Amino acid sequence: MTYKNNGLELHKIGLGCGGMIKDDNKSENIATIHEALDFGINHLNTADFYGFGKSETVIGEVLKGKKRENAFVSLKFGVLAEPNGAFYGLDVRPLSIKNYLTYSLKRLNLDYIDLYQPARIDLGIPVEETIGEISDLVKAGYVKNIGITQVDADTLRRANSVHPISFIETEYSLFNRSMEKEILPTARELGVGVVAFGALAHGLLSGTFSKTNSKSYIPMFAEGNIDKNLELVEQLRKIADEKNVTIPQLALAWLSSKGDDIIALVGASRRTTLRDSLKSVDIKLSAEDIARIEKAIPEDQIAGSSFPKMEFKNGVRFNS
Repeated sequence: MTYKNNGLELHKIGLGCGGMIKDDNKSENIATIHEALDFGINHLNTADFYGFGKSETVIGEVLKGKKRENAFVSLKFGVLAEPNGAFYGLDVRPLSIKNYLTYSLKRLNLDYIDLYQPARIDLGIPVEETIGEISDLVKAGYVKNIGITQVDADTLRRANSVHPISFIETEYSLFNRSMEKEILPTARELGVGVVAFGALAHGLLSGTFSKTNSKSYIPMFAEGNIDKNLELVEQLRKIADEKNVTIPQLALAWLSSKGDDIIALVGASRRTTLRDSLKSVDIKLSAEDIARIEKAIPEDQIAGSSFPKMEFKNGVRFNS
């Protein structure tokens, strides 16, 4: 399973490193990344605000002594955090970007970032200005590729007009297929790859979901919605049981089947989780299988959206 485009060759599964932020789990996090790299998963996806730099530090420790070209480090920036851990704003002003990158390079102990991208786009700042500043970092050799996260088709086009966009990172799962309407066709027209996160729909497709631990701020988990959505999950479980696989493995296999230009992110901070996810690579789905899976979770029967409405305190307008 290989993604090949624009001179890049990556595994079709990427490792989401957002959970690698706890000091007491650091050794296991490091072992997990090593195992992923040994398996051939070379896309390590992180952000400077994951654990306020801890995720970057873990990756940096892993890459010491490794051949730099064996890892493709994808890094998001721009989210502002309070001392108590709450996110309160977004800063993707051109003036700030070099500063963010400087600190990230130090934490990662790297000379360059393979894919650099704003965590969101501030609608009050022309996207051309933000991407233009990153393109200067490409020219200087500190960034190899530019990405963009959770934007609409028009914003993707405008960003790509300034500098070729290598990837758009966007939520994509059986419970959120909205990107298929405009984002995916536009990305394919422009030759932009897709990095898909949220394959397990915030845990709804984990196979062990419990309403007591649900994220109530996400509309599809709200009272009146969650029971309807869990009924759909049970329809998917029937297919998973027939194939002798788990629900998350089936969900990942479905996502990987949607195109050679899609990289599915797996959020794993432990080797056991990584190994379970990697079993999805061996699942072969026919066109009939895919149709049946999508019929089990019809888009018109999904109750509530899968992405929370985010409002930052500093009044930033952005694409959620």
